[in-house]
Amino acid sequence: MHMKLKLSILFLFLGIAFSAAADEVVFRAQAPKQVVVGRPFQVTYTVNQRSRDLRAPEFTDFDVLSGPYTSTSSSTSFVNGKRTSSFEQTYTYMLMAQKEGTFTIGPATVKVDGENVQSNGVRIQVLPEDQQPAQSAQGGGQSQQNSQSSQSSSGAITSENLFVRTIASKTRVHEQEALMITYKLYFANVDVAQLTNNTKLPEFTGFLKQELEQGEIQTELEHYNGRNYQTAVLYRTILYPQHSGEIKIDPARFEAVLRVQTQQRARSIFDDFFGSYTNVTKMLTAPGVTIHVAALPGGKPAGFSGGVGKFTLTPSISQTEVQANEAVTIKLDISGAGNMKLLKTPAIDWPEGFEPYDPKVTNNFSTTTAGVSGTKSIEYLAIPRSAGEYTIPAVKFSYFDIDEKAYKTLTTPEYTVNVKRGAGAQAGATAAEEGAVVYHAQKEDIKQLGSDIRYINTKPLKAKKSRQLSAASYQYLWLWYVVPLIIALVLLVVLRKQIKEAADITRMRYKRANKVAQKRLKAAAAALKANDKDHFYEEIERAAWTYLSDRLSIPTADLNKENIASILAQKGVSEALIKEVMDVLSTAEFARYAPSTDHGMDDLYTATTNLINNLEDQKI
Repeated sequence: MHMKLKLSILFLFLGIAFSAAADEVVFRAQAPKQVVVGRPFQVTYTVNQRSRDLRAPEFTDFDVLSGPYTSTSSSTSFVNGKRTSSFEQTYTYMLMAQKEGTFTIGPATVKVDGENVQSNGVRIQVLPEDQQPAQSAQGGGQSQQNSQSSQSSSGAITSENLFVRTIASKTRVHEQEALMITYKLYFANVDVAQLTNNTKLPEFTGFLKQELEQGEIQTELEHYNGRNYQTAVLYRTILYPQHSGEIKIDPARFEAVLRVQTQQRARSIFDDFFGSYTNVTKMLTAPGVTIHVAALPGGKPAGFSGGVGKFTLTPSISQTEVQANEAVTIKLDISGAGNMKLLKTPAIDWPEGFEPYDPKVTNNFSTTTAGVSGTKSIEYLAIPRSAGEYTIPAVKFSYFDIDEKAYKTLTTPEYTVNVKRGAGAQAGATAAEEGAVVYHAQKEDIKQLGSDIRYINTKPLKAKKSRQLSAASYQYLWLWYVVPLIIALVLLVVLRKQIKEAADITRMRYKRANKVAQKRLKAAAAALKANDKDHFYEEIERAAWTYLSDRLSIPTADLNKENIASILAQKGVSEALIKEVMDVLSTAEFARYAPSTDHGMDDLYTATTNLINNLEDQKI
């Protein structure tokens, strides 16, 4: 028995060793994208296998404060009989920038199983220090860190440490010239917990709008007006002005939830040590901006249809030697960047004797911060009906070149198409006599559906015997009229009742309050079982607020703790139950925005469930 156990342990360790040896070696360097002069930061080198002999690069333009510190971590897990293991070794340096600018730290090397492995390099932007206020410079050289800490501790929120900028990539453009509007949040010494959905964007009247996809919000350091801020892009869009003149973009509004330290007296040593915080909602206004739009210059070419940007034209033809009733396809690819979605399809002047069909247009566009770019592919199909030599004239595409501020015209070549008589056609036969052919007008797909008259059946048709209705059949015929009428009346009554109930929004919200709350509590219970704290606290908070909003018939945006307590008191709810409501709302709100603290998830779930059940018994 002991021998089997030893063999099992041996095979386990051999499997782990072979698995680690089979894994690909990954050695990567990580550092912040932006740092500030005089502030320490970390550079880490991580490898997924055991290594030695780290050779770090020369940290030019940086002071090495300490390091390298080495740490390792490993884990092995078995899920459904499948073993998964990981290993990670990390080397950490503490650096500090000497001067502002953009610098590159080269790759490092380590030895893994006797072979040298190289990491990636990192690029770091070094921002200048914050400018000292005038009073600080006169006060005997007070340090920047002390100044910032005092500002932070004061808890003051001003337009200097929290604001939103409206950034226009251009303020002077031509008609149909793309520009980008960015709304960016700037904050320093302020704890922004989250941004709500209470956002009001301008209508962008006078512009064609193309929104950019907004992924997860990321923060970066940026030096602005002599100070370093954490920044986050809130919204971006590409605009195309549709007329000349001054076009004003109205201000935008964004709502942020801030975590602010309260100034109330500490009730215990733990409050004094950890601090007491509350969540404050603040509305931020991004200023409007005026865009000066110049009209396109005169002298527009004949083929100009409103294209503004930078484009190329690539033409092609399917074949120049065809038989009568055989399709000819011309393809034009218009590629580039500009107002691609507004480009009109150029027309082809087909020669007489060609039967054209509607062109097929395929757009392959992508929207980036530089605007809309891609390719507009147009396929023209026509069928020559008689033999001969034909010339398809050139196609012209004109646009306004935004770089050269001038009109440009792109031209395709002329195509000569030699059309021969169809197979089996007699000399001098017309196109109609060469065969009765029906063409399916779906681009290049041409099908012969029939070439002769269908076979005619000459046999006489047999007459069917008609059925006579008996007198007994008529006595129940009235049921076919009465029964549907009764069903229609019943449905009418039921539908009118449902419509009347649905029209009473207040009553509907009142009736659905408990159902919606129980659904939220069910989701919270699932999150509690999975130990998903963020999801649990979010569902608990929403369950309480949504229930109160529906029961009191007040929009959620207008609800707050003060008016909830006032309304419940007016409706005769006891002070004890009102206090229970306030306790649940405060605990859920604080738990959601301070998830690192243990708030007793089981107790909070039970308290919320009991609260909703108690409120259900009240006539409010």
